[in-house]
Amino acid sequence: MWNKMDAGTLTLIFPMILVILANTMYNICAKSTPGDVDPFATLIVTYFIAMIVTIILFFVIARPENALLELSKINWTSIVLGVAIVGLETGYILIYRAGWNVSNASVVANICLAGTLLVVGYVVYKENISLTQILGIVVCIIGLILVTK
Repeated sequence: MWNKMDAGTLTLIFPMILVILANTMYNICAKSTPGDVDPFATLIVTYFIAMIVTIILFFVIARPENALLELSKINWTSIVLGVAIVGLETGYILIYRAGWNVSNASVVANICLAGTLLVVGYVVYKENISLTQILGIVVCIIGLILVTK
């Protein structure tokens, strides 16, 4: 199967597999974070390790000819993304400490996220909303009701 895939298909599939695997590890780690450690203390170590890994990947994989030029291209999105990631990770740690099951928390959060992004896509990016998407959201809402009972 893999040898019959073209580069375009792999370009589509690899990032999704990466997101699924990383998100699985992420939720396991968030759920397993000791309850007696301050969430921000654990995030300090998390971001320190993330910074080291990112620096290595930047220089080994991206191999920028001019790192300062690449860094000068960054805009406000990197700052806001950093704040959003802290909120996301703190939220997941607190969700699990509040007693959510690992099997439900991510499902509920991602279904709510999908609905929110559908509205954001329509309002901010002028994306079309199809009948299929509306029906999908209705099914997701029904799923939310079933999962949280």
